[in-house]
Amino acid sequence: MRFGREVCGDFQTAISKEWIETNGLGGYASSTIIGTNTRRYHGLLVATARPSLARMVVLSKLEETLVLKDGSRYNLSCNNYPGGIIHPEGHKYLEEFRIDPFPIFTYKVGDVVIEKAVFMVHGENTTVITYKILKSPGYLELLLRPLIAARDYHWVSMENSSFNKSVERLEGYIKMKPYDESPIIYLANNADRFEQSGYWYKSFEYQREKERGLEYHEDLYSPGELGFLIKEGDKAYIVASTEGRKMRSLEVLESSEVLRHSEIAAAVDLKDNFAIQLANASDSFLIKRMDGLSTIVAGYHWFWDWGRDALISLPGLTLTLGRYDEARDILLAFAKYYDEGMIPNRFPEKAKEPEYNSVDSSLWFFWAIHKFLEYTNDYDFVESNMLDCLEEIIQFYINGTRYGIKMDRDGLINTEDPDAQLTWMDAKIGGWVVTPRNGKAVEVNALWYNALRIMEDICEKLDLKYRHECARLAHLTKKSFEIVFWNESGGYLYDCVNEEGPDRSLRPNQIFALSLPYRLIGKEKERKVIDMVGKELLTPYGLRSLSPGDRNYRGIYSGDQRMRDACYHQGTVWPWLLGHFITAYLNVYGRNKNTRQEARRFLAPLREHLKDAGLGTISEIFDGDPPYNPKGAISQAWSVAEILRVYKEELQ
Repeated sequence: MRFGREVCGDFQTAISKEWIETNGLGGYASSTIIGTNTRRYHGLLVATARPSLARMVVLSKLEETLVLKDGSRYNLSCNNYPGGIIHPEGHKYLEEFRIDPFPIFTYKVGDVVIEKAVFMVHGENTTVITYKILKSPGYLELLLRPLIAARDYHWVSMENSSFNKSVERLEGYIKMKPYDESPIIYLANNADRFEQSGYWYKSFEYQREKERGLEYHEDLYSPGELGFLIKEGDKAYIVASTEGRKMRSLEVLESSEVLRHSEIAAAVDLKDNFAIQLANASDSFLIKRMDGLSTIVAGYHWFWDWGRDALISLPGLTLTLGRYDEARDILLAFAKYYDEGMIPNRFPEKAKEPEYNSVDSSLWFFWAIHKFLEYTNDYDFVESNMLDCLEEIIQFYINGTRYGIKMDRDGLINTEDPDAQLTWMDAKIGGWVVTPRNGKAVEVNALWYNALRIMEDICEKLDLKYRHECARLAHLTKKSFEIVFWNESGGYLYDCVNEEGPDRSLRPNQIFALSLPYRLIGKEKERKVIDMVGKELLTPYGLRSLSPGDRNYRGIYSGDQRMRDACYHQGTVWPWLLGHFITAYLNVYGRNKNTRQEARRFLAPLREHLKDAGLGTISEIFDGDPPYNPKGAISQAWSVAEILRVYKEELQ
């Protein structure tokens, strides 16, 4: 992926394109293609801290200046300040930005050509930034000023007297500890000199935070200036880390990262750039937390691990790429924490107890195990590690568990607490439940039916008598499902049914009755559903969360936190749903040359989207109205996972 001077030189276009590199721990490095930070979440080293598990923006960025032999100075960095001021304007010297396989920036100043690269060391809170002189008529000096934030990634920093400005200078690196609660920051380098002249850089302006109605100004501290005297063929480097280890060979670190990316690409088993980019994006979500838990990050920049998201994402992120051991570890992690028949909805950032406020995470667990068996046929693993957990989930759902989750006499799962948002449409503002779905939700009961049938299949394979009970309940659930949820006059499935009657909102949740392994309604009704969803909810980037014809529809996701939450599931487009829509479409209309060709057309806009917003990945959401601008997190696990799953399973 490459962008030339035309894109890099256009400030507004350039800051709309963001890159991210991750370290397998939940940490990352991220910015725009011109190095202008537009979010509080941007930084060259965003580390995961022990034992809190919170992320911390350690090194925000570097101020970069080139000093030529004649003394002329050229600033390569680029910042946004209040009043629309852009200073310096280093993007004007940026000839090219490319990802190959990590971010590489090529600057040209007169006869001097310099190539900057940024990558992280996998398994460490370490970012490597290198500057290679590709062309120069003689010696020049590169000046680098580290800008330190050392704060929680949800905050912004302001100049303050608590910041510890002392710097320890040792051979090959400098180190500092800005606050008592921050880690020691190590800045290894091969500079010829370090001038300790610390001061604050004031009022950086973060455009994306301004749009989100959040605090958007920040002050950053620079401890001093590193000077590198270099000539053509030389390479300067700075390695930012919270790991107090001796500096290793840059060539080894870089070649290891290149090899790792090539191995990920090979695992796709397709010579297809779309699939390869999705596979590389997939790798960024698979992490081993600092507490040793193998899990899946729901998205970048601000999400951690959510049970529902992880289990929906697991097949696409691991199984399609042959990463079966990682799939086992993730399943074991969630099984370890099941409680009262519930899989955790979320593992909080700061080492607190898991949260269980989800009716469907436990049911998606069955789907993830079904897909795992489909790929591996490893029934021994399931019998030894999962079977008791699966049976307990079913029994608790029958007899009742938290939040009034319980099977009704008709075999359908009901939730009683109107104040708890237990499905994936979970926005809540104070006491206002934005998308009330208490009662019997359509996708929850499609998942429940599938959980029973999957458990029946496992018991059949293992010759267990419990299969008879599962079969009996599945028969009852299927019979009741069509009676309760079918909207005859509308030609689609009700979204939710409770004591007040059916919710006639046309939403995408009904698609799971057609896409999951075991379907629940007749073929004629399936066609009506897929056609209605395709007509009202399908967009170039996914499915709308609500029909535009609904009085509660919101087509633009924008504004402050309250405004955005009010739009979140009220028309906003979700790419992850497109994977299940395509599976449902092929289930209904068959798998032949014409239907697969049509399904590929559904994905075509997402191919182009990989060059926008989060580069090489898929955004969390899009506006429901044209031109369907990307919004939310720049890289979302289930967006990537479901598109990769359906692409590999159905369209190759």
